[in-house]
Amino acid sequence: MQIYCVGGAVRDELLGLPVQDRDYVVVGATVKQMTALGFRPVGKDFPVFLHPETQEEYALARTERKTAPGYKGFVIHADVNVTLEEDLLRRDLTINAIAKAEDGRYIDPFDGRADIQQKIFRHVSAAFSEDPVRILRVARFAARFTEFEVAPETLTLMQHMVALGEVDALVPERVWQEVARGLMEHKPSRMFDVLLACHALEKILPELAQVWSADQTDIWHGMLNDHQSSPILEIRYAVLMAVCSARYPDQAIRVRCVEQASARFKAPKECRDLAVMVARELGDVYRANALSAEQLAGLFLRCDGLRKPQRFADMLRVMNVVFQQHADLKQTIAGQCTFLSGALHAFQAVDAGAVAKSCQNNPHGIADAVNAARIAALTDYLQHVNSTR
Repeated sequence: MQIYCVGGAVRDELLGLPVQDRDYVVVGATVKQMTALGFRPVGKDFPVFLHPETQEEYALARTERKTAPGYKGFVIHADVNVTLEEDLLRRDLTINAIAKAEDGRYIDPFDGRADIQQKIFRHVSAAFSEDPVRILRVARFAARFTEFEVAPETLTLMQHMVALGEVDALVPERVWQEVARGLMEHKPSRMFDVLLACHALEKILPELAQVWSADQTDIWHGMLNDHQSSPILEIRYAVLMAVCSARYPDQAIRVRCVEQASARFKAPKECRDLAVMVARELGDVYRANALSAEQLAGLFLRCDGLRKPQRFADMLRVMNVVFQQHADLKQTIAGQCTFLSGALHAFQAVDAGAVAKSCQNNPHGIADAVNAARIAALTDYLQHVNSTR
């Protein structure tokens, strides 16, 4: 039995990056031997075990054979005769096909270390084309390793895979997983650059494909890479959807664009709701200080600002990112967001309980009384703002 550290841990170590998780491949062992040593089996599709103490993953060396379209159409073969080189051969990129022995030696049959030095994403073998998820992974890696470029032959292979319809076999959940991870990387725009270059973007996110190569590409890149958007997935997704719907001046069409894309991804409700809110309220936020007290109250109620003030704040954060790339608009929107934050505070400050208590002789009028008190508070706020201009 021989044990090797493989994959991302070895790659990141060679890049001088922090190593978060380590995965291991075991050569020359059986399931029975692993369980006898205390390893706990967890793999459904192939033999993977958790170390009894560290809980790190150990997988038996294996090969794969393509049997059907998509990323699940494989037959896995794992036994004591599978070599380390055979196991590494099935991996996606050369930089991920390097193993490290227990004595510190590197086993690098596909020159992954050279590609790390040259900053190249290169596929290990033609077997890359058997799994369409690898297209998404390369795109995501481009967002993380921002100085790396896709090898021309690998990009050609990815384009061929798209032409053959492999991307069409991807299930929404798998696409969402990779896109969501890519959005959280250092430079998300590069993920979509790679997907556009291999013609997968129009399959995965056609709403973005229609604008990504337009004249305003620098603006779209700036929005997605703006780290003011924070490491919060809901916010970064809302920024992405704002890019997808930016070409539509009509509010209803913007909302429909976001809803369609979110449904295709099966995006989580929190991501979808914030993105829809941004698309719906873009106009009112931009002209916020021209709204009446009644219109401001309607905005806060539509956005559920009383119960979910943080989500309202997140919406304003997205708006700031969206307009940050427009030099002539960013100061305006920053002022509007500050104005709306103050207005919401005034709206929230109304003591609904006290108003309700004052209506004890007319319980049916409580809702109207509370609403009137909030409108009055907003009216006072507007008067105060106007008096200080």
